Amino acid sequence: MILGKCPYCDDGMIEVREKEVSGKKVKLYACSNAHWTTEDGEMFELRADASCDFRVWQNSLARYGKWLSYKDMKDLLNDESIEVELISKKFGKKTYYNKHISLNPEYGVSVIWD
Repeated sequence: MILGKCPYCDDGMIEVREKEVSGKKVKLYACSNAHWTTEDGEMFELRADASCDFRVWQNSLARYGKWLSYKDMKDLLNDESIEVELISKKFGKKTYYNKHISLNPEYGVSVIWD
């Protein structure tokens, strides 16, 4: 499935890839020009034939109770940032709050803290 044009290279398209990490299936949103290799199924390194390193893991915001959907990724590719609802579980109490997230070349996505 193609979600849109890659923001980091000229001819790449963002596609959905199924990966298994620590025994759990998770989606990886990656550029069609990005290719990784792994020995242990957890650490992924770019191969020599990769010309782009765009990647965003579906569960990159899981610690905040947010899994990135196809729609979230499409919106991120079209806009600079999007607003999402996150959860904080401080002191055993759930608190819901909205924050903007944006694409980040090093981490995939970043929460914009005011």
